[in-house]
Amino acid sequence: MPESAKGPSPTDVSSRLPGHGEPVRRHPVRSFRNYLIGGLLVWIPIMVTVWVVRFVARILDQSLVLLPRAWQPETLVGSYVPGVGVILSLLLLFLTGVLVKNLFGGRIVAWLESHVRRIPVIGPIYGGAKTFSETVLTDTGRSFKQVVMVEFPRKGIFSIGFITSHELEEAQAKTAQDVTCVFVPTTPNPTTGFIILVPKDEVVMMDMTVDEAFKMLLTLGVVVPTWRNKPADRRLAPQQTGP
Repeated sequence: MPESAKGPSPTDVSSRLPGHGEPVRRHPVRSFRNYLIGGLLVWIPIMVTVWVVRFVARILDQSLVLLPRAWQPETLVGSYVPGVGVILSLLLLFLTGVLVKNLFGGRIVAWLESHVRRIPVIGPIYGGAKTFSETVLTDTGRSFKQVVMVEFPRKGIFSIGFITSHELEEAQAKTAQDVTCVFVPTTPNPTTGFIILVPKDEVVMMDMTVDEAFKMLLTLGVVVPTWRNKPADRRLAPQQTGP
């Protein structure tokens, strides 16, 4: 039978049906939007990283004022040299650490701190900053080492927070409860937030690390860490052991 006398094959029929045989054409506006979003996904992290690095570098460059005017890069070279302040700051921090770790140097620093703490207004500020730095930057303190979840700002709504203190004798005595101090940061700026006192049995311990929690806060909850300790029976929440 001639080829022309044959009926159309299923493939030929399907190619003439709607949605078959022709490539799907996207609307130009939608394609433009997808390309634009793709570009933003590449450049936004780069720009944020560059902005943070430049911001920190500008702060560290302020250490150049410690140098005599004749030794500053503007005087020696004739123009501003970026990065010199960063190197000077790192060198200053290193030398200070070496001095403090030395027994004699530690005594000198302790003597100076004892006098600074006696100065009105300046003393309390310095003392608070000193205590906060020792708590956060050393392994001796327990503050900001545990991520928790608490019902805040009302029942039924949970917020991510960090345990900052358990030593709350007055609050525990006046509330007749064993309470924990929790810092609930705001997003995307976690340097501000709320200090709340929560009964210990209402604090939900989280498995995520502090770095993972901060990454979640900075990304407005877009980047959620993987739950590595998910129970085998896929329960929604494991039994809490308490903070």
